[in-house]
Amino acid sequence: MKLKNTKELILDAQKNGYAVPAFNIHNLETIQTVLETCEKLKSPVILAATPSTVDYANREYLIAIMQQAMEKLTIPFALHLDHFENVGDIKAIIAEGCRSVMIDASKHPLEENIAIVKDIVEFAHACGATVEAELGKLGGQEDNIKVDEKDAFFTNPDEAVEFVERTGIDTLAVAIGTAHGLYKKEPKLDFERLNKIRQVIDIPLVLHGASGVPSMAVQKAIDLGICKVNIATELKIPFSSAIKDYFTEHPDASDPRKYLIPAKEAMAKVVEEKVKMCKSAQRG
Repeated sequence: MKLKNTKELILDAQKNGYAVPAFNIHNLETIQTVLETCEKLKSPVILAATPSTVDYANREYLIAIMQQAMEKLTIPFALHLDHFENVGDIKAIIAEGCRSVMIDASKHPLEENIAIVKDIVEFAHACGATVEAELGKLGGQEDNIKVDEKDAFFTNPDEAVEFVERTGIDTLAVAIGTAHGLYKKEPKLDFERLNKIRQVIDIPLVLHGASGVPSMAVQKAIDLGICKVNIATELKIPFSSAIKDYFTEHPDASDPRKYLIPAKEAMAKVVEEKVKMCKSAQRG
Protein backbone atom coordinates (compact mmCIF):
# COMPACT_ATOMS: atom_id res chain seq x y z
CA MET A 1 0.00 0.00 0.00
CA LYS A 2 1.35 3.43 -0.93
CA LEU A 3 2.07 6.04 1.72
CA LYS A 4 -0.21 9.07 1.81
CA ASN A 5 0.71 12.73 1.58
CA THR A 6 -0.50 15.17 4.23
CA LYS A 7 -2.66 17.41 2.03
CA GLU A 8 -6.04 15.85 2.79
CA LEU A 9 -5.31 15.63 6.53
CA ILE A 10 -4.23 19.23 6.91
CA LEU A 11 -6.90 20.74 4.67
CA ASP A 12 -9.57 19.01 6.75
CA ALA A 13 -8.00 20.48 9.88
CA GLN A 14 -8.00 23.93 8.31
CA LYS A 15 -11.65 23.59 7.29
CA ASN A 16 -12.83 22.33 10.67
CA GLY A 17 -10.80 24.38 13.13
CA TYR A 18 -8.34 21.90 14.63
CA ALA A 19 -4.70 20.92 14.07
CA VAL A 20 -3.12 17.63 13.07
CA PRO A 21 -0.45 16.70 15.65
CA ALA A 22 2.93 15.86 14.15
CA PHE A 23 4.92 13.69 16.54
CA ASN A 24 8.61 13.01 16.04
CA ILE A 25 9.32 9.27 16.03
CA HIS A 26 12.64 7.42 16.26
CA ASN A 27 12.13 3.65 16.22
CA LEU A 28 9.49 0.91 16.15
CA GLU A 29 8.41 1.51 19.75
CA THR A 30 7.80 5.24 19.30
CA ILE A 31 5.94 4.60 16.04
CA GLN A 32 3.74 2.00 17.77
CA THR A 33 3.05 4.34 20.68
CA VAL A 34 1.96 7.25 18.50
CA LEU A 35 -0.16 5.21 16.11
CA GLU A 36 -1.83 3.01 18.74
CA THR A 37 -2.72 6.01 20.91
CA CYS A 38 -4.09 7.98 17.98
CA GLU A 39 -6.05 4.97 16.78
CA LYS A 40 -7.64 4.73 20.24
CA LEU A 41 -8.53 8.42 20.13
CA LYS A 42 -9.54 8.33 16.43
CA SER A 43 -7.15 11.16 15.66
CA PRO A 44 -5.41 11.77 12.33
CA VAL A 45 -1.67 12.06 12.88
CA ILE A 46 1.61 12.84 11.17
CA LEU A 47 4.74 10.90 12.09
CA ALA A 48 7.76 13.14 11.61
CA ALA A 49 11.25 11.79 10.99
CA THR A 50 14.32 14.01 11.11
CA PRO A 51 17.44 13.27 9.01
CA SER A 52 19.20 11.53 11.91
CA THR A 53 16.11 9.40 12.58
CA VAL A 54 16.06 8.29 8.96
CA ASP A 55 19.78 7.47 9.19
CA TYR A 56 19.30 5.61 12.48
CA ALA A 57 16.17 3.64 11.63
CA ASN A 58 16.93 3.15 7.91
CA ARG A 59 14.53 4.72 5.44
CA GLU A 60 13.53 1.41 3.86
CA TYR A 61 12.55 0.03 7.28
CA LEU A 62 10.63 3.20 8.14
CA ILE A 63 8.62 3.13 4.94
CA ALA A 64 7.93 -0.59 5.31
CA ILE A 65 6.71 -0.14 8.90
CA MET A 66 4.38 2.66 7.82
CA GLN A 67 3.02 0.62 4.94
CA GLN A 68 2.31 -2.31 7.26
CA ALA A 69 0.62 0.00 9.78
CA MET A 70 -1.72 1.23 7.05
CA GLU A 71 -3.00 -2.34 6.71
CA LYS A 72 -3.87 -2.50 10.43
CA LEU A 73 -5.20 0.96 11.34
CA THR A 74 -8.31 2.91 10.43
CA ILE A 75 -7.08 6.46 11.13
CA PRO A 76 -5.50 8.60 8.41
CA PHE A 77 -1.78 9.17 8.97
CA ALA A 78 1.34 10.07 7.03
CA LEU A 79 5.12 9.79 7.30
CA HIS A 80 6.70 13.23 7.05
CA LEU A 81 10.35 14.22 6.60
CA ASP A 82 11.10 16.92 9.16
CA HIS A 83 13.75 19.65 8.80
CA PHE A 84 15.59 18.11 5.87
CA GLU A 85 18.17 20.40 4.28
CA ASN A 86 19.82 18.11 1.72
CA VAL A 87 17.97 18.30 -1.59
CA GLY A 88 19.43 15.02 -2.84
CA ASP A 89 18.30 13.13 0.27
CA ILE A 90 14.76 14.52 -0.03
CA LYS A 91 14.42 13.52 -3.67
CA ALA A 92 15.78 10.04 -2.98
CA ILE A 93 13.29 9.36 -0.18
CA ILE A 94 10.39 10.74 -2.22
CA ALA A 95 11.42 8.39 -5.02
CA GLU A 96 11.29 5.50 -2.54
CA GLY A 97 7.74 6.29 -1.45
CA CYS A 98 7.61 9.07 1.16
CA ARG A 99 4.88 11.54 0.25
CA SER A 100 5.33 14.42 2.71
CA VAL A 101 8.49 16.48 3.18
CA MET A 102 9.77 19.61 4.85
CA ILE A 103 12.63 21.36 3.10
CA ASP A 104 14.33 23.68 5.58
CA ALA A 105 16.28 26.31 3.66
CA SER A 106 15.44 29.02 6.20
CA LYS A 107 19.11 29.69 6.96
CA HIS A 108 19.57 31.04 3.44
CA PRO A 109 18.68 34.54 2.18
CA LEU A 110 15.13 34.85 0.84
CA GLU A 111 15.97 34.46 -2.86
CA GLU A 112 18.10 31.37 -2.27
CA ASN A 113 15.47 29.92 0.07
CA ILE A 114 12.84 30.38 -2.63
CA ALA A 115 15.00 28.78 -5.33
CA ILE A 116 15.78 25.69 -3.23
CA VAL A 117 12.19 25.23 -2.10
CA LYS A 118 10.76 25.71 -5.60
CA ASP A 119 13.05 22.97 -6.93
CA ILE A 120 11.80 20.54 -4.28
CA VAL A 121 8.16 21.52 -4.86
CA GLU A 122 8.38 20.81 -8.58
CA PHE A 123 9.95 17.39 -7.98
CA ALA A 124 7.63 16.47 -5.10
CA HIS A 125 4.39 17.52 -6.78
CA ALA A 126 5.30 15.46 -9.84
CA CYS A 127 5.47 12.44 -7.50
CA GLY A 128 2.27 13.25 -5.59
CA ALA A 129 4.08 14.49 -2.48
CA THR A 130 3.32 17.58 -0.38
CA VAL A 131 5.93 20.13 0.68
CA GLU A 132 6.30 22.22 3.84
CA ALA A 133 8.86 25.00 4.10
CA GLU A 134 9.86 27.51 6.75
CA LEU A 135 10.14 31.28 6.56
CA GLY A 136 11.71 32.86 9.59
CA LYS A 137 14.04 30.93 11.85
CA LEU A 138 13.27 29.26 15.19
CA GLY A 139 15.86 29.29 17.92
CA GLY A 140 16.99 26.17 19.78
CA GLN A 141 18.07 22.80 18.44
CA GLU A 142 16.22 20.35 16.18
CA ASP A 143 18.17 17.20 15.39
CA ASN A 144 21.65 18.43 14.36
CA ILE A 145 20.39 21.91 13.39
CA LYS A 146 21.15 24.48 16.09
CA VAL A 147 20.10 28.13 15.93
CA ASP A 148 21.29 30.59 18.57
CA GLU A 149 18.67 32.98 19.97
CA LYS A 150 20.48 35.94 18.41
CA ASP A 151 20.13 34.35 14.96
CA ALA A 152 16.42 33.54 15.28
CA PHE A 153 13.89 35.81 13.60
CA PHE A 154 10.13 35.96 13.09
CA THR A 155 8.21 35.43 9.87
CA ASN A 156 7.53 38.61 7.91
CA PRO A 157 3.91 38.56 6.62
CA ASP A 158 4.75 40.44 3.42
CA GLU A 159 7.68 38.15 2.63
CA ALA A 160 5.46 35.18 3.40
CA VAL A 161 3.05 36.15 0.60
CA GLU A 162 5.88 36.31 -1.93
CA PHE A 163 7.42 33.09 -0.59
CA VAL A 164 4.20 31.09 -0.93
CA GLU A 165 3.35 32.47 -4.36
CA ARG A 166 6.79 31.88 -5.86
CA THR A 167 7.47 28.43 -4.38
CA GLY A 168 4.05 26.77 -4.60
CA ILE A 169 4.44 25.09 -1.19
CA ASP A 170 1.51 23.26 0.41
CA THR A 171 2.09 24.37 4.04
CA LEU A 172 4.13 27.14 5.65
CA ALA A 173 5.96 26.81 8.97
CA VAL A 174 5.91 30.19 10.70
CA ALA A 175 8.22 31.62 13.34
CA ILE A 176 6.10 33.47 15.92
CA GLY A 177 8.04 32.93 19.15
CA THR A 178 8.38 29.18 19.60
CA ALA A 179 11.72 27.37 19.70
CA HIS A 180 13.05 23.84 19.41
CA GLY A 181 13.96 21.95 22.57
CA LEU A 182 13.28 23.02 26.15
CA TYR A 183 12.33 26.59 27.08
CA LYS A 184 14.21 28.50 29.74
CA LYS A 185 11.02 30.46 30.44
CA GLU A 186 7.44 30.39 29.18
CA PRO A 187 7.40 31.41 25.50
CA LYS A 188 5.39 34.44 24.42
CA LEU A 189 3.79 33.83 21.05
CA ASP A 190 3.23 36.74 18.67
CA PHE A 191 -0.47 36.16 17.97
CA GLU A 192 -0.82 39.51 16.22
CA ARG A 193 1.84 38.46 13.70
CA LEU A 194 0.16 35.09 13.22
CA ASN A 195 -3.18 36.79 12.59
CA LYS A 196 -1.57 39.07 9.98
CA ILE A 197 -0.02 36.07 8.22
CA ARG A 198 -3.37 34.25 8.25
CA GLN A 199 -5.09 37.26 6.68
CA VAL A 200 -2.77 37.31 3.64
CA ILE A 201 -2.05 33.59 3.14
CA ASP A 202 -4.64 30.91 2.53
CA ILE A 203 -2.50 27.75 2.69
CA PRO A 204 -2.31 25.83 6.01
CA LEU A 205 0.13 27.14 8.62
CA VAL A 206 2.42 25.04 10.81
CA LEU A 207 3.69 25.61 14.37
CA HIS A 208 7.09 24.10 15.17
CA GLY A 209 8.56 23.89 18.65
CA ALA A 210 5.30 23.27 20.50
CA SER A 211 6.89 21.19 23.27
CA GLY A 212 6.55 23.16 26.49
CA VAL A 213 4.12 25.74 25.09
CA PRO A 214 1.00 25.99 27.31
CA SER A 215 -2.03 24.25 25.82
CA MET A 216 -4.11 27.42 25.90
CA ALA A 217 -1.49 29.24 23.82
CA VAL A 218 -1.34 26.43 21.27
CA GLN A 219 -5.13 26.35 21.03
CA LYS A 220 -5.24 30.11 20.48
CA ALA A 221 -2.71 29.64 17.67
CA ILE A 222 -4.98 26.95 16.20
CA ASP A 223 -7.93 29.36 16.38
CA LEU A 224 -5.79 31.85 14.43
CA GLY A 225 -4.97 29.42 11.64
CA ILE A 226 -2.37 26.87 12.74
CA CYS A 227 -3.32 23.50 11.20
CA LYS A 228 -0.30 21.32 12.12
CA VAL A 229 1.51 21.30 15.46
CA ASN A 230 4.98 19.74 15.83
CA ILE A 231 5.93 18.00 19.09
CA ALA A 232 9.23 16.24 19.77
CA THR A 233 11.02 16.99 23.05
CA GLU A 234 7.97 16.40 25.26
CA LEU A 235 7.78 12.84 23.93
CA LYS A 236 11.45 11.97 24.33
CA ILE A 237 11.71 13.03 27.96
CA PRO A 238 9.02 10.73 29.47
CA PHE A 239 10.13 7.84 27.23
CA SER A 240 13.75 8.04 28.41
CA SER A 241 12.82 8.89 32.01
CA ALA A 242 10.66 5.78 32.31
CA ILE A 243 13.56 3.62 31.14
CA LYS A 244 15.89 5.23 33.69
CA ASP A 245 13.33 4.65 36.45
CA TYR A 246 12.91 1.03 35.40
CA PHE A 247 16.64 0.36 35.68
CA THR A 248 16.77 2.12 39.04
CA GLU A 249 14.14 -0.30 40.32
CA HIS A 250 15.51 -3.29 38.37
CA PRO A 251 19.29 -2.78 38.12
CA ASP A 252 19.86 -6.28 36.73
CA ALA A 253 17.24 -5.97 33.96
CA SER A 254 18.33 -6.68 30.40
CA ASP A 255 15.20 -7.51 28.42
CA PRO A 256 14.09 -4.62 26.17
CA ARG A 257 10.65 -6.21 25.88
CA LYS A 258 10.18 -5.37 29.55
CA TYR A 259 11.93 -2.02 30.07
CA LEU A 260 10.44 -0.51 26.91
CA ILE A 261 6.86 -1.13 28.07
CA PRO A 262 6.83 1.60 30.75
CA ALA A 263 8.59 3.91 28.28
CA LYS A 264 5.80 3.44 25.76
CA GLU A 265 3.15 3.91 28.46
CA ALA A 266 4.72 7.18 29.64
CA MET A 267 4.99 8.49 26.10
CA ALA A 268 1.40 7.48 25.30
CA LYS A 269 0.11 9.73 28.09
CA VAL A 270 1.77 12.74 26.47
CA VAL A 271 0.53 11.78 23.00
CA GLU A 272 -3.02 11.68 24.38
CA GLU A 273 -2.62 15.09 26.04
CA LYS A 274 -1.34 16.64 22.83
CA VAL A 275 -4.09 15.11 20.70
CA LYS A 276 -6.65 16.71 23.01
CA MET A 277 -4.71 19.99 22.87
CA CYS A 278 -4.89 19.94 19.06
CA LYS A 279 -8.62 19.14 19.20
CA SER A 280 -8.03 16.31 16.71
CA ALA A 281 -9.67 13.44 18.65
CA GLN A 282 -12.61 11.83 16.83
CA ARG A 283 -11.56 13.54 13.57
CA GLY A 284 -10.21 10.37 12.03
